[in-house]
Amino acid sequence: MRIGSALPPLDGATEWVNSGPVGSADLAGRPLLVHFWALSCHSCHEMMPTVVAWHQRHASRGLQVISVHQARCEADTDVAAIKQAIEKCGITHPVAIDNDFRIVDAWENKFVPSFYLFNADGKLVHYQAGDRGQKMIEQAIERVLGAAASANA
Repeated sequence: MRIGSALPPLDGATEWVNSGPVGSADLAGRPLLVHFWALSCHSCHEMMPTVVAWHQRHASRGLQVISVHQARCEADTDVAAIKQAIEKCGITHPVAIDNDFRIVDAWENKFVPSFYLFNADGKLVHYQAGDRGQKMIEQAIERVLGAAASANA
């Protein structure tokens, strides 16, 4: 996916946690951070408090956050274990469990953790893979939220 690409569909999740199914129409008009992670990914678990903090800190400014659980091995398809991890990490934003890889394939996502940031128009403005780019993601979130606030002023 290239910068400027439209938000791909989030259809086909095995199950949604913390919400019902979320579609593109539900997300229109506000910035969105989509975060791919896996139960077996150590870096994903280390990043999760930061993702939760971004949601808590920026939701009042309009940022939406959705996490997509992407299985990397058979053990990662254990829905009960995924739900336990979601609860343990304190995740309250919507999480799509994608055991059938429908979302992963539509997004052509290859890495966990991965972060896709979309502006209020649903266009990709930042992509980051791995756990080393937290500051760049935070700066991109601030830019997108600032642009959204200016547009609404």
